[in-house]
Amino acid sequence: MAGDFRRRLKDRETVLGTMITLPTPSVAEILANIGFDWLFVDGEHGPIETTELAGILQAVNNRSACLYRVPEAAEVPIKKALDLGADGIIVPQTNTPEQVADVVKWARYAPQGARGVGLARAHGYGMSFADYLSKANEQISVVVQAEHALAIENIEKTVQVEGIDAVLLGPYDLSASLGHTGELDHPAVTQAIDHLTETCLAAGIPLGVFGVTAGAIRPYIDRGYSLIVAGVDTMLLGTSATKLLSDLRSPS
Repeated sequence: MAGDFRRRLKDRETVLGTMITLPTPSVAEILANIGFDWLFVDGEHGPIETTELAGILQAVNNRSACLYRVPEAAEVPIKKALDLGADGIIVPQTNTPEQVADVVKWARYAPQGARGVGLARAHGYGMSFADYLSKANEQISVVVQAEHALAIENIEKTVQVEGIDAVLLGPYDLSASLGHTGELDHPAVTQAIDHLTETCLAAGIPLGVFGVTAGAIRPYIDRGYSLIVAGVDTMLLGTSATKLLSDLRSPS
């Protein structure tokens, strides 16, 4: 299932995911069993490091594609995540085409890039090395985030960088960079999102977005966004538990 995720992404199929922030593999295992197409494993905020990522990938076991958000646009975290067997990377604060080109270079083996060659979990600890190398460039997804005014300013050049598979909108950080934190309906924010949307769709670049609820996501799906991240593991747990407790306390 996970092996064809990049193809589905490039074909602009609507792929439904949720965010993993807890470093407990069983949480990811449960969500993969439910049937999400993919899991957004967050290594930028919260406690998930490479050790926890390895456990999560083992627990999910390819039932859902796992894309890991690295803490920064840097070579080493990208290399480590992919060597552990992540199906792709999500890279925050990629504001210039030069940054995006570096990300692609670090995620692809030569001749398409300059990813370092090692022996790790992704390569079957050496036992499926040649097979992995023959498929990695075709199967690894590279997603960059547009979450700053500078990213919007440079988006026409960014979409021309060969090798990016999707652009993921970060509306809250974007609103903050525009001086209107959390004001997603402010004209400056909506204009920036409109410009991003129109530019990416015109260039044939798939678009992604995160939202807490299905209602928040639906307008973006209607506009052509296809890489969907809905909900967060902690909030899913907390919301469900809150409702259960409220129901228990209510008079029968």
